[in-house]
Amino acid sequence: MSAPQRLPHLAVALDAPDTPGPFDAAHYVRLARLAERAAFDFVTLGDTFARPGPDALAVLARVAPHTEHIGLVPTVTTTHTEPFHVATAVQTLDWVSGGRAGWRADVSRTPAEAALFGRRPAAPADALWREAADVADVAGRLWDSWEDGAEIRDAATGRFIDRGKLHYVDFRGTSSTGEPFSVRGPSIVPRPPQGRPVIVVDATEEAARETAAARADVALIGAEDPDTAATIRAELRARAEELGRDPDRLRVLASLPVELPAPGDAAGLAELLTDWHTTEAADGFHLRPADPERDLAHLVEGTVPVLRRRGLLRRSYPGATLRDHLGLERPASRYAVRTGEAS
Repeated sequence: MSAPQRLPHLAVALDAPDTPGPFDAAHYVRLARLAERAAFDFVTLGDTFARPGPDALAVLARVAPHTEHIGLVPTVTTTHTEPFHVATAVQTLDWVSGGRAGWRADVSRTPAEAALFGRRPAAPADALWREAADVADVAGRLWDSWEDGAEIRDAATGRFIDRGKLHYVDFRGTSSTGEPFSVRGPSIVPRPPQGRPVIVVDATEEAARETAAARADVALIGAEDPDTAATIRAELRARAEELGRDPDRLRVLASLPVELPAPGDAAGLAELLTDWHTTEAADGFHLRPADPERDLAHLVEGTVPVLRRRGLLRRSYPGATLRDHLGLERPASRYAVRTGEAS
């Protein structure tokens, strides 16, 4: 007898494709709370140096206290940024959200983006994604550099931390233009509630797939049909296993554009998602509305009730953290002294 299918994971983008979002916190709060009503696993918010727009991580830090359950996943590029600062910023989002942070790692490809910084030229996609893999690796090490229980906060003795539970990471990586970089650590932020915030990588582009297989907890794939999605999912899982990972710890979501000009279109989307799920094309879906205000409302009011009636969408959250929503365990610090192997 075959094992029952898992419920599909659902996520939604709060920004329209290739369009800068408004500089209005209330807009993002409203959309995130609407998605939370539908028990979506997480929301994403894009960011790029290629056009003006608000800082995605700062926006979702503003959204955090106005939501209770939904995961918050901003895009933060690994190109032209400092790995230490990226890691601590995502750690901080995990703290202020109570363990609901993710990080969509991306790269900056264009000469115009490189010119904003003036430090190095644009690089090929393969080199950018190799650098992104190194940045994701060192971020995980920095998140682990404070063991659980490192904070003592003992006023009587004046000890804030147990120094034996803080660790140097002494990481060496390579930038996209071939220069070495190093990060010593430890982090300046205590170990986050999730242990390690969830790393998301868009693996639609072939150059990004090695990074996704090696470092991502969630891989997004843009595919026009379920067969293509299933093929890429199988490739990512196989490569993750070759790299020594448990492929069942990698969630692969089909990233689909959504345009719902009328409420009745929402039922058709439910049919599409049901068909893709039935073929096991992906572990769930990342929906990208053309018009977030309009389309998300139609999703929640039209698509979600149909999926729930079919037993394909939960009515409440299974736990408190984004890892809980995704069915991913909280990893132990790799630097902790343990019997058995460290995660």
